[in-house]
Amino acid sequence: MDETTPGTPRTAPDTSGTLDEALERLHSFGPERHGWLSNHAPMAVEALVHHGQAPGVHRWLDHYRQKLEDMPDRFAEVTPANWHEALGDPRRIADWAVYFERETAARPWREVLAEWWPRLLPGIAGGATHPVIRVGHSVRSLLATEENGPRVRELAHALGYWAARHQPLPPLATLAPAPSAGAALDAVVPVPDRSGGIRARLDQLTAFPQWPGRPVTGPDEARARLTELVRAATHRYAAYGHGEPIMLVHAATAPNAVLRSLPALPRELWAPSVGAAWAASAAVTAAYSPALPVAVPDGPGPLSAEEVFARAAAHGDDHTIKFTDTALDVGDATALTAALRSVELNPPAL
Repeated sequence: MDETTPGTPRTAPDTSGTLDEALERLHSFGPERHGWLSNHAPMAVEALVHHGQAPGVHRWLDHYRQKLEDMPDRFAEVTPANWHEALGDPRRIADWAVYFERETAARPWREVLAEWWPRLLPGIAGGATHPVIRVGHSVRSLLATEENGPRVRELAHALGYWAARHQPLPPLATLAPAPSAGAALDAVVPVPDRSGGIRARLDQLTAFPQWPGRPVTGPDEARARLTELVRAATHRYAAYGHGEPIMLVHAATAPNAVLRSLPALPRELWAPSVGAAWAASAAVTAAYSPALPVAVPDGPGPLSAEEVFARAAAHGDDHTIKFTDTALDVGDATALTAALRSVELNPPAL
């Protein structure tokens, strides 16, 4: 099976060791700062290396260093006997990381991922979807080349972050079916009170449009529907990203993390993954999408996909880098336009 996402420019495997060096630098730090904000560095450096920007990774990390905090202290050990009670407990971020380090040291990482994927999917919105996004970047790095210690440890930390921030959405009613992913995103009802952060906004969710319009029946259809969703959410950013330029990128990057993880998962887990990816994308859309779009700006013109990503890398913002990475997975002109829109809307970091 081809393990690249449709639309992804093929890049040569990185042989510089830069990603592994960067991950080793990062693994003494925690996945958050200030008690809630996510550490985007492992995701951004993976995207930079994947798209041929390895020479600038350590400089980028030097700039990002001020946003990193040490891994928090251990709280209470997570074990096979007590993991249910530890799920969703952010005090145990370090304990969960250690738990998955042990698990991935004892057996193949794909086996650990397959066991925990259905356990973690219901909490996909936790941590503002950053944990699943981090898992998606980690899985791609493991599929890209022969596995090694830093990349397996990165998966352990990503899974641990997801487990610690696991947060199911409130019970939701189902609205009328939508004929396409784009129509479904357009039909998502915005939350009424936008004065709080994402947790307060997710608590206000009551219903989502039904999408897909019928149950997904097999793995190939699941991949097709996820590809459709990622494309629709990426395209939508071009017209709606102005509402909340940073947060709305996750409407595309969260389902793309699920799509990227499929090749590492048993095929029977693909179809159940579609509903969770849709919930994540719809939740972010409901929480942050503005009421009205703006005119979609002109396309990328003569810029190639690689040149668009180079602009994102020079811009330096972590969300912009990750969204542009997803836009290159989609690969069409509207997606590249959306990527350039993120470069325009988000504040530069370099």
